[in-house]
Amino acid sequence: MPTGGQWLLLAVFGLTTVAAFGIAPDTVLDTVPTTRVERVLPVPQIVAEDVDAVYWREERVQRGDTIGSLLARAGVEDPAAMGYLRSAPEARPIYQLRPGRPVHVAVDDAGDLVALRFRTTGNDELVIERGDDGFRAARNVPVEEVRTTLRTGEIRSSLFGAADAAGIPDQVIIALADVFAADIDFYHDVRKGDRFAVVYETRFIDGEPAGTGRILAAEFINGGKTYRAFQWRDEAGDVGYFSDEGQASKSAFLRSPLEFSRVTSGFTMARFHPLLRTWREHKGVDYAAPTGTPVRATADGTVTFAGWQNGYGNVVFIRHQGAYSTVYGHLSKLAANLKVADKVGQGDTIGYVGMTGWATGPHLHYEFRIADQPHDPLALDLPTAAPVTPERYAAFKEGIAPLVDSLALARSLAGTALAARE
Repeated sequence: MPTGGQWLLLAVFGLTTVAAFGIAPDTVLDTVPTTRVERVLPVPQIVAEDVDAVYWREERVQRGDTIGSLLARAGVEDPAAMGYLRSAPEARPIYQLRPGRPVHVAVDDAGDLVALRFRTTGNDELVIERGDDGFRAARNVPVEEVRTTLRTGEIRSSLFGAADAAGIPDQVIIALADVFAADIDFYHDVRKGDRFAVVYETRFIDGEPAGTGRILAAEFINGGKTYRAFQWRDEAGDVGYFSDEGQASKSAFLRSPLEFSRVTSGFTMARFHPLLRTWREHKGVDYAAPTGTPVRATADGTVTFAGWQNGYGNVVFIRHQGAYSTVYGHLSKLAANLKVADKVGQGDTIGYVGMTGWATGPHLHYEFRIADQPHDPLALDLPTAAPVTPERYAAFKEGIAPLVDSLALARSLAGTALAARE
């Protein structure tokens, strides 16, 4: 036991020993010996430098912002800078103020603008810097970072509604519809409960989204049937979309020359013509769409006619592989510089919906011909593109293996959006 007014407390917990010690009042302790050491240290030389502090700030464009209000929030109080920004032609892109976009501003202690960096609507970077002789502006091409994004969705009302709910940009969902256009009629066949997954590229500049790139892989479950497509580039550099087994997902012909529309008049041998007021054959399909809607070539081919022709109004004729040809009538105008003998690719814009010629409202008249004889494109089994060749099949399976895994991951994380750095 402790004696003489001193106490000791020892606590042991498991294998850990914790000791707490205390000294009672009026206890006399032994003196600890000390030694005095003196040393003379040199005094450092202090040099005053005339350095102006520069501060970088990031401001986000807010709705209703002007250049003045934006720079004022960044601490800029510089009439000379404002005069330059208002008058210099090379600084005009700074007025492309889109809400949410960042502006990086460097300001000194006096509130003068030292430098400014701003990403324009074209994704170029506008850089404005202050020099000894005033301000100067330059346009730079910023370095892009590409990330792979995985998204999934389920259709409850419409394809675009499902895309919005999943945070998928419109251009991606339109490209998704193109990938599966040979198998799915996205106007008539899509139904509630259909599900999809997509793996696509997203471009970033300075950590900010700057647009989307290619679809790398996609899956669409339509009416219980699963369709998959994987992008693959062969040794010749040709890029296409193929199923798991190497079958081309893309048909040699698109099912429709418009991305999204509705059929107002089908192929028939007897239709009452609304303008001529007589019963006549209708050797094509009419698609209702607003004036100015882009019209796509449904397959690769060569333009054989582009101009005005009788009841067709503005019309384009295209000759394709073998005996196939297509006709696109009632256009409001043709694509710029389109002329006879031009080569066009599948999906290229060749004109715009209108109501020229014998038309009572804006729509596209589309004909599909075999050996110059009209056929119903909605009833035909359209020719498909070539599959992966047997000698390239092993390389194809190896090449798409990471994309197969990405689609499986997307399905397992339904409702979760992932973005991974490439």
